[in-house]
Amino acid sequence: MEQHLKSSEFITDIVIGMSDGLTVPFALAAGLSGAVDSNAIVITAGIAEIVAGSIAMGLGGYLAGVTEQHHYEHELKREYEEVELYPQKEIDEVKEVFAEYGLSPEHQQLIAVELSKDKKKWVDFMMKFELGLEEPHPKRARNSALTIGTSYIVGGLLPLTAYFFTDKPTDGLILSTIITTICLFVFGYFKSKVTGQPPIYGALKVTFIGLLAAGAAFGIAKLIG
Repeated sequence: MEQHLKSSEFITDIVIGMSDGLTVPFALAAGLSGAVDSNAIVITAGIAEIVAGSIAMGLGGYLAGVTEQHHYEHELKREYEEVELYPQKEIDEVKEVFAEYGLSPEHQQLIAVELSKDKKKWVDFMMKFELGLEEPHPKRARNSALTIGTSYIVGGLLPLTAYFFTDKPTDGLILSTIITTICLFVFGYFKSKVTGQPPIYGALKVTFIGLLAAGAAFGIAKLIG
C-alpha cells in the first residue's frame, strides 16, 4: 500500500511538470516565431523560460509538500491531545467508523476499546479513517520539487530542439509543431492509461489543449506585429 502511494505521487509530479513543460515553452516559441526573424532569439527566450518555469514549478511543488507535512503534523498533535483529553468522545468516533461498515454495536465497542489500549495505533487509526490523512514521506517536498522541475525541463526542451536544426523561426515552428504534437499525444495517452481514463480520448484532449495554446500565442504575436 505504501509503495503504491509513493508511485502515485511520483506519477502525479511527472504529469504536472511534463504537461506544463510541453505546453508553455511551445506556446512561447510559437508566439515568438510569429514576431521575430531569428532562431537565436527564440532559443534564448525559450531556455530562459524553461529555467524560470522549472524553478517556479519546482518551488511550487516543494511548498505544497511542506504545507502537506505541516498540516499532517498539526492534525497529529491535535489528535493526540483529543485522545488524552476526551477519550470517550474519540472512542465513540471509532465506533462510528465501524458502524459505517455495518458492524454490530457489540463489535464496535469491543474493537474501539481494544484499539484505545495503544495510543499510537489509536491516533493513527483516527488520522486515516476520521481525517483521511496519510503520513507524508519525510522527503516528499524535496522529491516533488526535483521531479516536477526536471519534468518541466525535459518537456520544455522537446519543442525547442526544432529551432536548433532549422534556419528560420517559421521552419522551426513547423518542425516544433510536429515534434510537440507527437509528444503531447504520447504523453496524453500514457497519462490517461495510468490514471484509468480512455487513452485515445485523453491523448487527443492533451494534444488539442497544447496546440490551441500555441496557436493562440502565434496568432496574437502575428496580430500585434
